[in-house]
Amino acid sequence: MTKFAQRLDQVAKHQAVFKEFGRGVERESLRYTDDGRLATTPHPKSLGSAFTNEYITTDFSESLLEFITPVSRDVDTLINQLSDIHHFTQTKLGNEKLWPLSMPCYVGSEDDIALAQYGTSNSGRMKTLYRQGLKHRYGSLMQIISGVHFNFSFPESFWDALFGEQDEKTRQDAKSEAYFGLIRNYYRFGWLIPYFFGASPAICSSFLQGKETKLPFEKVGGTLYLPKATSLRLSDLGYTNSAQSALKIGFNSLDQYLEGLNQAIHTPSQDFAKIGVKVDGEYRQLNDYVLQIENELYAPIRPKRVAKSGEKPSEALSRGGVEYIEVRSLDVNPYSPIGITAEQIRFLDLFLTWCALKDSEPMDDCELACWRENWNKVIVEGREVGLQLQIGCDGEVLDSQSWVKRVFTDLRDIAKHMDAAHGVPSTARCVISLRHGTKTLSCLFLVSYWRKPKS
Repeated sequence: MTKFAQRLDQVAKHQAVFKEFGRGVERESLRYTDDGRLATTPHPKSLGSAFTNEYITTDFSESLLEFITPVSRDVDTLINQLSDIHHFTQTKLGNEKLWPLSMPCYVGSEDDIALAQYGTSNSGRMKTLYRQGLKHRYGSLMQIISGVHFNFSFPESFWDALFGEQDEKTRQDAKSEAYFGLIRNYYRFGWLIPYFFGASPAICSSFLQGKETKLPFEKVGGTLYLPKATSLRLSDLGYTNSAQSALKIGFNSLDQYLEGLNQAIHTPSQDFAKIGVKVDGEYRQLNDYVLQIENELYAPIRPKRVAKSGEKPSEALSRGGVEYIEVRSLDVNPYSPIGITAEQIRFLDLFLTWCALKDSEPMDDCELACWRENWNKVIVEGREVGLQLQIGCDGEVLDSQSWVKRVFTDLRDIAKHMDAAHGVPSTARCVISLRHGTKTLSCLFLVSYWRKPKS
C-alpha cells in the first residue's frame, strides 16, 4: 500500500471529516455599461462602504467589485451566499452590469480606470496609495483583470486522523508542514486548474493599448485570441510581476517562506526606484522595494491565517502557523452567473485533499523552474493534443492527458470516500470531457460527489 493510500485510509475511517471542509470564495467583477465599456462611475453608495463592508468591496479600481462569502462547511450554502451577494449588487447597479469574464471589457484609456477610494482615514488612504503604486509599477489595465479566489481549510478532525493526539504547538507545526506539502504539490500539478477551468484564451484588443507582444495572436473583429490557450490571465500578459521572478521565496517550510517574503519587502528595486516614492509633494507608491507590501506577491496559491487587528499577514502566520490556503488561479467562469460552479468547488475539494495526502518532497530551484515552465505551457498551449510536460528534474516527460489520468486515478479513490461520507450511492456516473482538437479526453468518475442525486 502506498503512503497516499495509507493516509487516505486513515482519514476515511472518520467519514465526517469530508463534511467539515471550510470554504470561502472571493469573486472579482468589473462594472460595465450597455455598450460594453468599462463603467467610470464611483462605487455605488447603495452597496455600502468599500472600506467596511465585509461582503462587497472594491479591489484595485472603483469599477472592480469584489464579493466575499463567509466561511461555509456546505457547498450549496456557499453557492447560495455568493448568489445572494450577486443578486443584491445587481439590484443596486441601475443600467450597469457585471462583466462575466476575467480579461477586461473595452477600456478606452487607462485614465478611465479610477483608483479605489476608501475614505480619509490613515488606513483608507494607505490602501489607495498602495494601488497608486501598483498603477505606476504595472499599469492599471493589468490590475483590473478579474479572478476567483478559493479559500480552503481542513477541519481539526482531519489532522486528528492523520497525526493522532498532539499538544497545541506540535499540532500547529504539523499543520503548517502539511499545508506547505499541499502547496508544493499544487505548484507541481496545479496546472490542472487552467487545464480544466481556464476561460481566458482571448482579450479585447484595447487591452494592449498599442503595446507590442510576442504572443502569436489571431484576430476576429476587435478580439485577439490564441487558439490553444487556456488562461491568458495567468500568462506574462496578465496578472504577473516580472520583477518577482528573481525572488527566492521557498515553500519547503513556514520559516523559509517567511524569510523569503520578508526579504522581498525589504529589497530595493532599481526599476521601481525610478518611479520615485514622493515626487513634487505627491506620493507615487508606498516604497521602492520589490514588494510594497506582502499582498503584492502574485502567486497561484498562498498560505494564510486570519490576522488580528493591525497584524500583517506574515506576522499572523508566524504567530499561529498556517490556518488555511488561498487558491488564486481560477478564471471567472463565464458560464456561471456567479463566476464559479458547485462542480468546480467539488473538484477543488478532491484536488486539494489529494495535494495534502500525496507525498510532497522539498522543492529545489530546478523543480521550481520546471513547474513554472509547465504552467506556462498549459496557459498558452494547454489545448494542444499531446502537449509534453516535464514533472520534476528527473527527465520524465509525459503528455498532459497521461498526467491527468495518473492524477485522476487517485482522485477517484478520494471521491468514493467523499460520496460515502455524504450518503450518496457510488452508482451514478459523471464524465468530464475536454476537447483537444478532434480528440476528446474523458475522465470517468464512478462516483457522484460532483452533484446531488435526483430525488
